[in-house]
Amino acid sequence: MGKKIISYSLKIFWIFVIGSVFGFFAEMLYALVYTRTLQIRQGLIYGPFIQIYGMGAIAYHILILVIKDNPKKAFFGGMIMGGSLEYICSFLQEIFFGTISWDYSKLFMNLNGRTCLLYCVYWGMIAVIYLKVVYPIFQKMEILLEKKSVKIASIFLALFMAFDITISCMAGERQQQRRQNIPAQNKIDMFLDKTYPDELMDKIFNNNRTV
Repeated sequence: MGKKIISYSLKIFWIFVIGSVFGFFAEMLYALVYTRTLQIRQGLIYGPFIQIYGMGAIAYHILILVIKDNPKKAFFGGMIMGGSLEYICSFLQEIFFGTISWDYSKLFMNLNGRTCLLYCVYWGMIAVIYLKVVYPIFQKMEILLEKKSVKIASIFLALFMAFDITISCMAGERQQQRRQNIPAQNKIDMFLDKTYPDELMDKIFNNNRTV
């Protein structure tokens, strides 16, 4: 039982990482096509990760295990799950960091500007692609996760991701406090102010807008 839990956790972790990296390049390609400019959009301070795509990949994986091989169900399930995830992440980002990374308020059938019909369709299309293309490939690669070298690499990557997510959240929260003219209260705040000033944060998270 313990080995199964570890094996499943390892699989979910790599799905999150691969999905996050995919999201980074997908956003870059999207910006290149629609704005004809090269934009580097990150979800975390360090590395090519956009975590909402990682969470979406996990949601897709769970969805595929439930629906098996049904593209129609994958499409509509992906629409609902992707749209819901997009809404929740946008809401939490605004609550905790006082920023938003996307605003669909001008698009048809949007929900508080956090998600809309068009992007839900995109999420549904990605779910079908995941079912037909990504999932079969990942199944073939699962055997690699049993190798000792991969497990060791996974531990180091997991520690790095934990640090990256933690410091990104702390720096984001501290930036919101600076916007509210709240002075540094302790050495941690002073460290964050010095290491992650507004200029750096705005450059890294260039798609964020203050609300």
